[in-house]
Amino acid sequence: QVTLVESKGGWVQAGGSLTLSCTLSGRTFSSYAMGWFRQAPGKEREYVAGISWSGSTDYPESVKGRFTIARDNAKSTAHLHMNSLKPEDTAVYYCAASLDYSGSYLGGYQHWGQGTQVTVSS
Repeated sequence: QVTLVESKGGWVQAGGSLTLSCTLSGRTFSSYAMGWFRQAPGKEREYVAGISWSGSTDYPESVKGRFTIARDNAKSTAHLHMNSLKPEDTAVYYCAASLDYSGSYLGGYQHWGQGTQVTVSS
């Protein structure tokens, strides 16, 4: 059984930085492509970053140049480094894992973390 545990998010002022981590247990981490998504109140869950099994990364335009996803296979952990944060980045952030898909489609991911709140104040 795969379990994803995200680090605690937090509160940050606009322009600040925050790093989220997601640790996978129960299976071999390197077998999974990883993704980060977020959901703001009243909005649909949206893709913010993905990293393939080989380490290739992908971002939507909304976060490109500000967010960086990385993976550490030895520690079974994926990280999301967020810089130049904006109030519109405020959301619950979720990590996700997939054995057979890497990309922005929510339905491609079999496993999800519990979510962690990130709040950016202006």
